[in-house]
Amino acid sequence: MIDLRSTWRRTRSFFAEALRDNEEDFTSGPISRALGLLAIPMMLEMAMESIFAVVDIAFVSRLGTDAVAAVGITEALITVLYGIAIGLGMGLTAMVSRRIGNKDPHGAAQVTGQALWVGIALSVGIGVFGVLFARDLLILMGASDGVVEQGTGFTTVLLGGSFSIIYLFLLNAAFRGAGDATVALRSLWIANGINIILDPCFIFGLGPFPEMGVTGAAVATTIGRGVGVAYQLWYLMNGRGRLAFAMEHLRFIPSLTWRMIVISLGGIGQFLVATSSWIIVMRIVAIFGSPAIAAYTIALRMMEFVFLPAWGLGNAAATLVGQNLGAGQPERAEESTWRAAKYNTMFMTFVGMFLLFFAEGITGLFTVEPEVLRIGTNCLQILAIGFPAYAVGMVIVQAMNGAGDTETPATLNAICFWILQIPLAYALATRTPLLSNGAFASITISESVLTILAVIVFRRGKWKTHDA
Repeated sequence: MIDLRSTWRRTRSFFAEALRDNEEDFTSGPISRALGLLAIPMMLEMAMESIFAVVDIAFVSRLGTDAVAAVGITEALITVLYGIAIGLGMGLTAMVSRRIGNKDPHGAAQVTGQALWVGIALSVGIGVFGVLFARDLLILMGASDGVVEQGTGFTTVLLGGSFSIIYLFLLNAAFRGAGDATVALRSLWIANGINIILDPCFIFGLGPFPEMGVTGAAVATTIGRGVGVAYQLWYLMNGRGRLAFAMEHLRFIPSLTWRMIVISLGGIGQFLVATSSWIIVMRIVAIFGSPAIAAYTIALRMMEFVFLPAWGLGNAAATLVGQNLGAGQPERAEESTWRAAKYNTMFMTFVGMFLLFFAEGITGLFTVEPEVLRIGTNCLQILAIGFPAYAVGMVIVQAMNGAGDTETPATLNAICFWILQIPLAYALATRTPLLSNGAFASITISESVLTILAVIVFRRGKWKTHDA
């Protein structure tokens, strides 16, 4: 008979260990233990990132459909920024993890130093562009006059404060690659706590705060993320953890920076292809009016809430792959990937079934408008059908990224999203009775095809010899 009390104690103890700073060697010992110690804080970290979106939409939804649509369109644009930051983070994680696995913490810290300089250049460029062209970007996305009026301030603040997004992702990628996943989690605890407190204050003008409407959500989010970045920099500059960072590591090394950029280009390409596809699908959905945009926005926020924790398990696999390749153990790297894929499939299948049966109730938490509720429910149910396939695909792709092979997933994304998803979404939405449901179905189909192709390529094993 299973001793439930003893099992609970062991589980609680392991969970607590995973949330503490530790010096665990992830290139030796049981793979399940290494995966658990990395995956628990990484999954919680990604859940924390998704809370930004859910909290914002929960408060903004009280301002009406145009306000929700403004957030949705802006978030579609911001995903391009996420793509750049996450893509750079892929290259950074691959290089840091490879050096940590090779017992070279000095080299890992040098790579991190180069990432700080790249972050400065990106933040300035994107921030200036966003402030100058926020309104034009919303118009380009097909927003109505009401949406443009409410959303311009929101877009301006988020893009203008892009440094908070870029550095949050970059520094967390470095900590994850080193195996210091708990640092990344703590930075998001801080950021989310501040955002949750400030969101209603700036949106509705509580107490001494100005009433800024939907723009207030962007102000609160940027402040929260900014404080999270400040914590990351404080931890890094104090030389704590596996990176052992020092001022000497800020020395600019062109060859190392270029190597990181080259590896990251594939990662950036992956997300730019994927996010541009999601943006175009948003544009197709916009044909059916603000209710369809609002419904799609709500559904995507729920998807983010589910996908990001699952993506955290993929990040754990990427770290294990990088560190084990650095330690000269490619077979252990492969076994770690399949183990992570198995766990992710179990998690995503359960969540997919939950969304399938309770889609209407979940959508109803964010809207009372019948048309938005109907379209949003359909969207959630259609997307939930593909959850088991998504689970395997995201782990396999992240494993290849962890090996430094970012080019292969970028190519697969181009095939599945540009060649398949976009034409299929337009055809199903405009040439069949499915209407907006056709656009949603194209997402499930293309993501499932991506998983099949990724598994085929991964089994060939070329990623094991990729240099990072």
